[in-house]
Amino acid sequence: MNFVRPKKKLGQHFLKDQNIARKIVDNLEANCSNVLEIGPGMGVLTRFLLERSELNVHAIEIDCESVEFLKQEFPELRNHLYQEDFLKYDVTKLFNDKFNIIGNFPYNISSQIFFMVLQYRERIPEIVCMIQKEVAERISSAPSSKTYGILSVLLQTFYNIEYLFTVSENVFSPPPKVKSAVVRLKRNERNELSCDEKLFFRIVKTAFNQRRKMIRNSLKEFIGGIPAEYLEKRPEQLSVSDFLILTSKIEERKNSDYAL
Repeated sequence: MNFVRPKKKLGQHFLKDQNIARKIVDNLEANCSNVLEIGPGMGVLTRFLLERSELNVHAIEIDCESVEFLKQEFPELRNHLYQEDFLKYDVTKLFNDKFNIIGNFPYNISSQIFFMVLQYRERIPEIVCMIQKEVAERISSAPSSKTYGILSVLLQTFYNIEYLFTVSENVFSPPPKVKSAVVRLKRNERNELSCDEKLFFRIVKTAFNQRRKMIRNSLKEFIGGIPAEYLEKRPEQLSVSDFLILTSKIEERKNSDYAL
């Protein structure tokens, strides 16, 4: 077997450009030896990862045809290759310690992958990935940007995000209909939130689900605990720190109501 058929249902677009592949791998810093590649496909990134002797490379791939190809092409990876669905697999079983993530993420599940990363954030210090350009712009955008949203806030709460470079659709087989981009996420120093985490996630998601409305309307169920300076603002105007303060104030109000 010397070729894997790209499967539309899996969102497969195989990178062909070796220079871009090397550039992606070079952007993974060696602050952690354990590396998990998500969706290696035909191994264009895998080849350069395995050249780095300091890395302990594991790979997870849902496509059985890709798995058979990778076993033949990279026999040294055979015992570290798992035919699994990343979204359903407990990847913490693969490593006893922290691990970085790298991959050309399927566009149709990139957001879901990031939500999984948030669950495992204490174990994942760094992610280097290629994703749809629109998603890359969204997660790295600043407040008051049109693309700033739920994932922007939640990921930036725990990671510093760098938009590294844009990738043309012409270097893939088959070419996607959109441009791609490579981003790097590095874990920041925020280990604990100043408020209840579940409530924080809920408030961010609720606010952006009605992003055109002012906070007084999108979060009207919490109206008694919202500081006056936030009432007339829209969610995209609030920074991560603003959302943390907002959640803390709402939490304080809820706790005082329970105490009555």
